[in-house]
Amino acid sequence: MAKTLHLNLKRKWFDMILSGEKKEEYREIKDYWVKRLTQSDNDFKDEAERLKKGEFHQDNLPYGEKIQFRYSYCFPKDINKIIFSNGYSKDRDQFTIEFNGILIKEGIPKWGAKSGEKYFVIQLGKILDKNN
Repeated sequence: MAKTLHLNLKRKWFDMILSGEKKEEYREIKDYWVKRLTQSDNDFKDEAERLKKGEFHQDNLPYGEKIQFRYSYCFPKDINKIIFSNGYSKDRDQFTIEFNGILIKEGIPKWGAKSGEKYFVIQLGKILDKNN
């Protein structure tokens, strides 16, 4: 069953995604994000380092048309939508957007990525609901 991913954003990135200007979101390839964004048959030991080194393949997985990566026993969780929040208060701004897959590649600096660094690049689709 597909899941909903919940992510917090700073106002700048929240507004850029909501306006349609920013089409992808970045998360560092670190153990924390490997565990949140992927599923694995092992304990995730060294998965982040292997993914950073490029030991993976980009392809379309059988369960959908989403662009994904795969590496041995590590592959993206079955996510179908993302709820982005700005801040942590009870009445914070939120919106729901389609999840169109995850790539591992360099990000775009004007969208918050450091030049030359690889990230989990979360591909975003259309806005489904504003201010959940």
